[in-house]
Amino acid sequence: MRDDELLTVADVMARLKLGRSTVYDLIRSRRLPSITIGRCRRIPARALSDYITHEMEAAA
Repeated sequence: MRDDELLTVADVMARLKLGRSTVYDLIRSRRLPSITIGRCRRIPARALSDYITHEMEAAA
């Protein structure tokens, strides 16, 4: 995964094995940063990586 890559919500769902509403809840709560391009929501790959790292550290 490249750091400058923009992921769709479906990409994030597949990578985290979560449902659509859960991913949107993460976005809405600002735990997973995203941008809107037109009507499309995109999540920077770096933001997803940072989210995973943060959750792993919090669980340790």
